[in-house]
Amino acid sequence: MAKRALVTGITGQDGSYLAEHLLSEGYEVWGLVRGQANPRVSRVRKLLQDVQLVRGDLLDQGSLISAVEKVQPDEVYNLGAISFVPMSWEQAELTAEVTGMGVLRMLEAIRVCSGITGSRGSAADQIRFYQASSSEMFGQVRETPQTESTPFHPRSPYGVAKTYGHFLTQNYRESYGMFAVSGILFNHESPRRGAEFVTRKVTLGVARIKLGLATELRLGNLEARRDWGYAGDYARAMHLMLTAAEPEDYVIGTGRTRSVRELVEAAFTAAGLDWEQHVVCDQTLHRPAEVDLLCADPKKARTQLGWEPTVSFEELVTMMVEADLQLLADGHDPDHDSSWP
Repeated sequence: MAKRALVTGITGQDGSYLAEHLLSEGYEVWGLVRGQANPRVSRVRKLLQDVQLVRGDLLDQGSLISAVEKVQPDEVYNLGAISFVPMSWEQAELTAEVTGMGVLRMLEAIRVCSGITGSRGSAADQIRFYQASSSEMFGQVRETPQTESTPFHPRSPYGVAKTYGHFLTQNYRESYGMFAVSGILFNHESPRRGAEFVTRKVTLGVARIKLGLATELRLGNLEARRDWGYAGDYARAMHLMLTAAEPEDYVIGTGRTRSVRELVEAAFTAAGLDWEQHVVCDQTLHRPAEVDLLCADPKKARTQLGWEPTVSFEELVTMMVEADLQLLADGHDPDHDSSWP
């Protein structure tokens, strides 16, 4: 009988890649959605025709219990979150409720539906849980590169909420014996990345300039450095964590950092353009508390899970630029059409 997975955040970048991977592994995949009216739900139906949908909301405990009871999953992947860091400053309370407390509600739904009532319950192995943790938890880093044991110092409401969810997952694992793990994923991108994120803002900006739809691209801090990888590779890592023999947390990244400036150079080069003729630095686009350097040490994932990234930084940026050129040429613009990534 096929394994059954329940994925929150199914309409996002990570959810779609994870669903594709699980389907390729023979899973029956269910996606948690708040309703059918969201244009992104229609896009998921077109992209992932074999995914089944179930109603639920990370803000509503009862709905999560109902969803878990209906789906009866073997695995739950909690990818749902308010994940755009600047937005977390504008909607800090909502970020805490969805990105932080949403983890507690999902863990409780699993505990209740699994019949776990005391310490280290006997039904703990019935549902395996994956929590999407984030490199933003490291924030003002204490050491470079960052490992599973590097202390957290988050620098945004998003990072704080993710840290709360991370420690909750650890506590449910240790207190109830649940197979609950967190993947501390560093920045991972793709043509499906939301248009508000800097990588996609850059590649869409390059595509607009190349097609004569714009003349400049306004950006904030060009010197911030990130460890950027391909989202499809990272979705594969999530699955490896939940199918491992023991529940453990893992850092997932490439182990190499690039600056926003290098991202810009690569994107404009992919389109045959000179970035210095088009990029404008705008101080208003800087974060209130900047995270300057994030770099993963993925040694544990490499040695224990056998995970390795397959797409290089240059290949990733070129892939995104080419996809955005095609998207705009086809008449779709993410800034005006919410059904497109």
